Amino acid sequence: MAKAIEIEAARREVLARVRLTATEEVGLAEALGRRLALDAVAEAPFPPFDNSAMDGFAVRAADVAGAGADSPVTLAIVDESRAGHPATKALGVGEAIAISTGAMLPAGADAVVRVEDTERGSAAATGPAGAETAVPVQDTPRGLAAARGPAAADGGVSTEGTARGPATPRGPAGADAVVRVEDTARPATPSVPVADAGAPPPSSAGTLGRVLIRVAVAADANVRHAGDDIAAGETVLRAGAELGPAELGALATIGIDPVPVRRRPRVAVLTSGDELTPPGRPLGPGAIRDSNSRTVAALARLAGAEVVSVDWTPDEPEATRAALGRALGADVAIVCGGISVGEHDHVKAALAELGAEEVFWRVALKPGGPTWFGTRGEALAFGLPGNPVSVMVTFLTFVRPALIAMAGGEPTSRRTTARLGAAYEKPTDRAHAVRCRLELDERGWVAWPLPRQGSHVLTSMLAAEALALVPTECAGLAAGDTVDVELLDRASMGR
Repeated sequence: MAKAIEIEAARREVLARVRLTATEEVGLAEALGRRLALDAVAEAPFPPFDNSAMDGFAVRAADVAGAGADSPVTLAIVDESRAGHPATKALGVGEAIAISTGAMLPAGADAVVRVEDTERGSAAATGPAGAETAVPVQDTPRGLAAARGPAAADGGVSTEGTARGPATPRGPAGADAVVRVEDTARPATPSVPVADAGAPPPSSAGTLGRVLIRVAVAADANVRHAGDDIAAGETVLRAGAELGPAELGALATIGIDPVPVRRRPRVAVLTSGDELTPPGRPLGPGAIRDSNSRTVAALARLAGAEVVSVDWTPDEPEATRAALGRALGADVAIVCGGISVGEHDHVKAALAELGAEEVFWRVALKPGGPTWFGTRGEALAFGLPGNPVSVMVTFLTFVRPALIAMAGGEPTSRRTTARLGAAYEKPTDRAHAVRCRLELDERGWVAWPLPRQGSHVLTSMLAAEALALVPTECAGLAAGDTVDVELLDRASMGR
């Protein structure tokens, strides 16, 4: 019997025979989990324009250079820039433009003052003698300007308090009435209390009021520049990238819809054995339920494949050959069981009769030694052992990397190192993939071998968080020794 091939050599043989699937286009909303077929390149920068990182006021930094808490600078509000609705005016000397987060920075502005660092008044109102007076917000029911005096003297002045403060028996100096909020039209931008109302206001002609700036800001303060995230011509995602939520968002940002992706590899799953009974049916004498068909189909879907068939064959040569003939019509045929050398194992002979070329048979791995791999044309064929843990380990080790590579992905496994939590002994005839749970301590990961390592103990995979890979030549490891571990994470196991 030929010597069993080592794990890494077997992986190389598999990947050397992988062919990329064809390119197709899908809508961005349907592209989750697919792999990009082409590099995604931004045609334009993002953000596409300079914009505000804060709600506040767009200003010229030079205009507020001397501003402070005790020496505010008063600016005239001449326009508003909202998200999706840029200001129509350019900013001039002594002016401010109200701005929302994400809104376009107006022409002439080079900084944004946070709204928290400002105090805003409404448009100036005319008092009894015709003088312009800015009315503090706290002295009106909802921050609206006082009305003309004589015609409404003493009208509507509350002694029971307001929505924004305690009772105010009289209005401010120069005002003698309050207009009900129901009888007013509110300015386009919200009003907040005005401090230092005695400061000389700028002209109200063509303005939306004034704002007091209480901090100095440097140029570019609270400004996001065009291209801060993505530059024009930048490659945002490389071909082969798996499209998750962040990747879909990035593609939407640069306007790619539909998306060029690789076609999902088509996988046919076949289980072999007279003893197998479908789930949900009663067991006959000597029968067991067919778990491999469900396990392998699920693993294939998690690897990005389209499962085109799940079939079963009895231990009969003709039936086995017919079932394998159908399976070989897919990109990848996976048969579980019937691959060994027993009298009732017919898979190897049937594959040869169907023209499949054997690449290797038997891997120096426990569990999973009786593993077969070959090709027919561009189709890949895997003969996996029948024991359920062996099926999962060999799928993750050999089949999953092939499926990822067929869709253009990088078939690297999720490996790291850990310290072994307990001693593990083995002969030097083959490598062992030891099911482990992981703990994290102050020195890093600790891998604890699970107590039941039999290839038939499928429930051990429920608790397994990693496979510790003990090399063929290693006779055993002591507690605390460093070992390579392959993570059994959400991507590979769905949990």
